[in-house]
Amino acid sequence: MIRQGHEVRADVTESCDVCIIGSGCGGASLAARLAERGRSVVVLEQGGYYTRADFDQRETNMLAKVDGGRGLDTSTDLSVALTYGNNVGGASVHYWADSYRTPADRLRLWEEQYGLKGHSEATLAPHFAQLEQDLHVHLADDTYANRMNQLIREGAEKLGWHVARVPQARKGCTRSGYCMLGCAYDAKQSQLVSYLPRMVNAGGRLYSDCRAERLVFEGSKVKALEASVLDRATGQPSGPKVRVSARVYVVAAGGFATPEFLLRQGLKERLPALGEHFFCNPSAMVHALYDEPIIQWRNIPAAWGVEEFRLARYDGPRYVEGGYLLMANQFHPGMLAAVLPGIGASHRELMMKLPNLGGAISWIDDAEDGRISLENGRRRVHVPLTGNNGLRLRDALRKQAKLLLTTGAREVLLGDVRDTRIQRLEDVDKAVDAVDLRPARNVFAAPHPGGGARMGADPKSSVVGFDHRVHGTDNLYVADPSVFPTAPSVDPSLSIMAFSFVAADVIQSSLR
Repeated sequence: MIRQGHEVRADVTESCDVCIIGSGCGGASLAARLAERGRSVVVLEQGGYYTRADFDQRETNMLAKVDGGRGLDTSTDLSVALTYGNNVGGASVHYWADSYRTPADRLRLWEEQYGLKGHSEATLAPHFAQLEQDLHVHLADDTYANRMNQLIREGAEKLGWHVARVPQARKGCTRSGYCMLGCAYDAKQSQLVSYLPRMVNAGGRLYSDCRAERLVFEGSKVKALEASVLDRATGQPSGPKVRVSARVYVVAAGGFATPEFLLRQGLKERLPALGEHFFCNPSAMVHALYDEPIIQWRNIPAAWGVEEFRLARYDGPRYVEGGYLLMANQFHPGMLAAVLPGIGASHRELMMKLPNLGGAISWIDDAEDGRISLENGRRRVHVPLTGNNGLRLRDALRKQAKLLLTTGAREVLLGDVRDTRIQRLEDVDKAVDAVDLRPARNVFAAPHPGGGARMGADPKSSVVGFDHRVHGTDNLYVADPSVFPTAPSVDPSLSIMAFSFVAADVIQSSLR
């Protein structure tokens, strides 16, 4: 059963074993796992419910439907665009479908440096295997590679950089190129077409357009969750309330919303790490003008990924390079118009050459902690672009520019407010060193938020224990990337689901 906001015209009271806030990678996979084990499950999703019939492949329409903040939300200082889902299925509805296992070196880091237990490579391996089977994960073959991906591969090989096929969660892909606008063909294996239908078929219930607002505590135990039904057009309460009584409550609202929700419950005073240690993989983008047609918005976004620089390299304490994944970028014409540099005639000239524009993007592995806070009742997201983050951003811009020029780009555009353009390899270092990283001078994105409710043993430095349970509570859990100690160094979707499977096992045991 899925009930949409406009269908709820009076107050509703629900009772269940498990109440889950959020229907993205964390919430949906957890819900399906528990529902199929016979548990009664209720999921509350703040965003709307859309299906393939709603995915009209028009950018302006789809941004308003599935992107949080309608695609306009930014960090507090306007330096980074925040990318997250606001719909049934969460960000998986507009993600690229890249599906990496958490690298073994990252799991070892979490175990050795952060004391992580119960999430080792051996523990997660069967979960990853199940996920890959359920979501049809496979390496992208050559038919998936658009011209930009072909150039990325060719350029990386010329430079001697390690480049590899990207694992994809797809089935029957038509290669339309509209992955980020919601798949109108149900080929991309988002939660909308995978785990949420399984949850519903197993008897689970989902309310869309329903914002969780208050946990009702009785001592250390949550007794009820109060939520408001929203008017989808305005995002404001429409009147009816939903109250859920459950044995277990799970917050899986995503890397931005989960810390915010827990902060609104007044938990910061006894959990000082709440909202701290935040990461979001700030993404550096570089555009390139070619003599040949590229048409970057065709086929899947990422068929090949440059893994040469996934792990940062140091000379003693001095940063040398790396700490990011590098891939072909994919923007549609409307979004390209928004992110390309220049105004007036210079911008018009670029738009006239749109089919010949390509580009690259790098997901920066945060080296400086960000923070999520509440100020005057509003969420504030702080993303530092200085220090080690700044070093990594500059190195990513440098590598992307060199790669694109190596592939035969006539001109590379850094996309900054100065409209920095590079035609020769020997000019790259000087140009990138001059880039101004102060707020609102570049176009950066934050696609992979997490860490704001990180996992650990000590309530003074973490928010949840190794069992995903919020410290000091009896029945409140977190199952999304907020629990990760650091960024996983790859697209986090599969990692989120594998961790949620661990949480499902723990919760199932507790319910017995």
